[in-house]
Amino acid sequence: MISPEASAAVVDALVDRAEIAALSVRYATALDRREWSLLRSCFATDAIVEYEGMPPIHGLDAVIDVCKSALDRLDASQHLIGNQVVELDGDLARPECYLQAQHVRRDLDGTYIVAGTYSDLLRREPAGWRIVHRRLAVTWTDGNRAVLAS
Repeated sequence: MISPEASAAVVDALVDRAEIAALSVRYATALDRREWSLLRSCFATDAIVEYEGMPPIHGLDAVIDVCKSALDRLDASQHLIGNQVVELDGDLARPECYLQAQHVRRDLDGTYIVAGTYSDLLRREPAGWRIVHRRLAVTWTDGNRAVLAS
């Protein structure tokens, strides 16, 4: 029989994993809906983001600006998140998940798909889990790269 303390620890870990999965979905939803205030709720103010092929982005405002710049000129995007694995360590977490993101620009008659893995460091803050460091490793791409070009 499992002790009440062990049972509570299991429940806490399940809640943390559910909240971290919800954070990943919130991030994807914010990008696709261009809801920048929702995207802001995903990151710590001191966040660092490394999208493969770009210099590191330092700070929440810079992260938002880069995402706006990349996505505002698109007609549509769809970011799908899957295969999430989470390592918990108290108020820190190290999740990894797959992503596949399709980007559409009708003026270029094209789409561009990026598939890869997000590797994150999260911190539990008073308002919930926040991304402190995010790294995107691209696995493959397909389509017209000009769709995401400046």
